[in-house]
Amino acid sequence: MAANSIREDEELSQVKKSVTIKRLLSYLLKYKKTIVLVMFIMAYCVGVSLVNPLILESVVDDHIVTGDLKGVFILVGIALALNTGRVILVKIRMYVMSKMTNTIIQTIREEVFTHLQTLGFKFFDSRPTGKILSRVMGDVNSLKQVLQNFVITLLPDFCTVVAVMVIMIIKNPRLALAGMTGLPILIIGLLVIENLCRVRWQIVRKKSSNLNAFLHENISGIRIVKTFAAEEESLETFDELNQEHKDAFIKAVRVNDAFNSVIEISTAISIICMYYVAVHVLHIGAENVGLLIAFASYLALFWQPIANLGSFYNQIITNLAAAERVFEVMDLEPEIKDGEAVGEMPAIIGRVRFKDVGFAYEDGVPVLKDVNFDITPGETIALVGPTGAGKTTIVNLISRFYDVQTGTVLIDDTDVKDVSIDSLRSQLGIMTQDNFLFSGTIRENIRYGKLDATDEEIEEACKKVNAHDFIMKLEKGYDTELTERGGGLSAGQKQLLAFARTILSDPKILILDEATSSIDTKSEILVQKGIATILQGRTSFVIAHRLSTIRNADRIFVIEDGGIAESGNHAELMARKGLYYDLNMAQA
Repeated sequence: MAANSIREDEELSQVKKSVTIKRLLSYLLKYKKTIVLVMFIMAYCVGVSLVNPLILESVVDDHIVTGDLKGVFILVGIALALNTGRVILVKIRMYVMSKMTNTIIQTIREEVFTHLQTLGFKFFDSRPTGKILSRVMGDVNSLKQVLQNFVITLLPDFCTVVAVMVIMIIKNPRLALAGMTGLPILIIGLLVIENLCRVRWQIVRKKSSNLNAFLHENISGIRIVKTFAAEEESLETFDELNQEHKDAFIKAVRVNDAFNSVIEISTAISIICMYYVAVHVLHIGAENVGLLIAFASYLALFWQPIANLGSFYNQIITNLAAAERVFEVMDLEPEIKDGEAVGEMPAIIGRVRFKDVGFAYEDGVPVLKDVNFDITPGETIALVGPTGAGKTTIVNLISRFYDVQTGTVLIDDTDVKDVSIDSLRSQLGIMTQDNFLFSGTIRENIRYGKLDATDEEIEEACKKVNAHDFIMKLEKGYDTELTERGGGLSAGQKQLLAFARTILSDPKILILDEATSSIDTKSEILVQKGIATILQGRTSFVIAHRLSTIRNADRIFVIEDGGIAESGNHAELMARKGLYYDLNMAQA
């Protein structure tokens, strides 16, 4: 079931960590006022944390030892007031940061989706939908904690570490140095683990993407799976991909755990060294027990932020692959895009010319070679030929879904590359074999062809293609809700709706790619009558394998071996008894 494109891991371009992190954090700079507010809150909270050990030291050494209960109650009251304010401000900080980070995630997701709309068919042809969804949803969501913890954890904890170091050194330099003996071990450990951890989490992201791609494809194709009784094969493939994801995750977590182990070992060594120096070197006794308690508190304040910073660093490494995958998509240049000096496409009259057009989807494998033709306004051109001959490619080049490698495509003497894509496609009507219907009402799906269309215009378009009658037989008529891909409708009904949607746009050039392939014979006769009316006065390109549907075309192009092998109307081509004649006889 799973194709190679699903099983294969995606390749990521190698980008420096600092570049990715800097780019990710640039989103925070758009919220300077919010960050300043949060930093004021964090400054207060850090200040209270630093004052607490001093209050505790004074309570023990200055008041409890002397029996001054009034002083004890005063200091306890001050500490209670300070810490109550701290608790309230922490709640405010969490709300503000949550709102800001969720807004940033929303912005990034919108940017990714917007950019996806600009990418050409080649991008989507080469990637399963599930892998694209994985980047838009899963990878973007993974960035939330990194952004939030940068402000909540990194900055305040870094300030706390520096402040605690200064206070400890001022109070007792030797105890301070003893309490930081584990730092070299911590630094060396983190440097050793970091690269391996990043690679492991990149693999996890890739395996997760593969699993998502398979799930999407399997669920979308569930009818085929059941038709061919392939449930067992699908389950085996799912188990393989699921096991690969599990194994990759466990390997990454094992490396992850090494971060915490290094921090715990470093902390333990520092605490042992501090108490050893306090007892055996400085000979601190009962009269200075408050100092020792304060130092122990400061040491906890020192190493807890270190642990938090290590956890945050670990989190960055864990989610860096997600950020890289997101930014890689955003950095892809659209293959088909407007040039810097493009203008608007004038109102199309309908002349279409190909001048020495050559095109290939893959280098060295030409699909079209030196194709030339000149279509006059209002002509109906039928394209026939074997599968893969280049029929759909020709109409895709007219629509600029792809750009020619050689030659020129002209509409009304205007190179399609010299006008904006929107102004060009807005005047074209394109109906492909994939008659995709969105979730929503029938009315909303048809209005997609012309967003400002009235209900009367929608009904008129449906009447032209003989879709109105079957729609009115539905319980809610045009307000009938459709599920994804038009579930509940027959293939022919879905194609009629797609046809109505195309006609509603009143295109100047009409492209029908197997437009009647899913319609039964009775419906096809009705639709053909509507098509005959619709084609009048428009330049039209009709691709059809059933040659009976294109007998009345003004000209028929037989496409073979990357070029136009024969050209003429039905009678002329039949009289030649060439390729077109053979195709007709094969379908007789």
